[in-house]
Amino acid sequence: MNVRQNKLASLAALGLVGGLALTACGGGSDTGSTSGSGSDNGGAAASGDYASLTGSLAGAGASSQQNAQTAWTESFMGLVQAQGGSLNVTYDSVGSGTGREQFLSNQAAFAGTDAALTEEELASSKEVCNGEQAFDLPVYISPIAVVFNLDGVDSLNLSPETIAGIFSGKITKWNDEAITKENPDATLPDLDIVPVHRSDKSGTTENFTEYLSETAGDVWTDGPVEEWPTSGGQSGEGTSGLISTVEGGNGTIGYADASQAGNLGTAAIKVGEEYVPYSADAAAKAVDASPREEGREDHDIVVKLDRTTTESGAYPLVLVSYLAVCGSYADQATGDAVKSYASYIVSAEGQKAAADNAGAAPLSDELSSEAQAAIDAIAVG
Repeated sequence: MNVRQNKLASLAALGLVGGLALTACGGGSDTGSTSGSGSDNGGAAASGDYASLTGSLAGAGASSQQNAQTAWTESFMGLVQAQGGSLNVTYDSVGSGTGREQFLSNQAAFAGTDAALTEEELASSKEVCNGEQAFDLPVYISPIAVVFNLDGVDSLNLSPETIAGIFSGKITKWNDEAITKENPDATLPDLDIVPVHRSDKSGTTENFTEYLSETAGDVWTDGPVEEWPTSGGQSGEGTSGLISTVEGGNGTIGYADASQAGNLGTAAIKVGEEYVPYSADAAAKAVDASPREEGREDHDIVVKLDRTTTESGAYPLVLVSYLAVCGSYADQATGDAVKSYASYIVSAEGQKAAADNAGAAPLSDELSSEAQAAIDAIAVG
């Protein structure tokens, strides 16, 4: 049985709501500083000196990061307050696409996104990033769970071809031979399968469909997409909406960040000749086996996930979620706050908070060091 509890239920119940940053990416007054990491105030990012941090900092984006962001904002604000600062950090889990739109329209100081910024988005980011280009920081590594609600069944084995058949509408019954062949010990009913997808523009959807496209492209023919391309089934807005829809039916199946799988049944996916259940370690193995995406500018750190790996114990249905930040912030307070908060997130302490509260796989030492170097290079003022 592969069932996980939502460890952050009590924190999530706080219902933190993100607002607009009082001083967004390119706005605010120019203090005349020429700071990068070496300025007097910019050093807060590296030193952990939070006493001077005040005001509000707002981010928005991927709902996959919701549990991690709840832990990060709560913990970070506690550290700031302990040193006499008064910074309020909020994160609105509106989905990757909307989060990037808010960031690029100067409504949020940073975005959480399960899909790295595109070339067009990078080019347009100069308009809100004080003339510099934005970049992506890997901050959250998590498996995407194939979740289902089927009376009497807690776990299943599913190959990429079977998953693709289910979500493309080619496999419509739970006792279809394709499923029973992979699960000879399960009692599967003659019941309609109800696939559930995200109704909003979603980085989780893009990662999920990319996995299907690369591992079962002859079955899933719609390619990797942020918006669900086919009709039929049911849908839910955001990760919470999808999970709620799956929970509300019998015979439903969906896909979601594993941190929010709750008590739903989950599938082990076929990798090579074995079926691998999701776990933080299995997700980390898949990321470690993947190269960087070529053609990116310095400090724009994007992982090119190898979905077709056959490495034993790897779980390639994984997402690497990013923090999109500006290369330069005109407003001193906003820039210092972004650098300090991002530095906390990629630190060992921040990554442990995500692991403990969202089941994420911590960044490797190499990725963490790369990310911190990029944060240090952000210009402020």
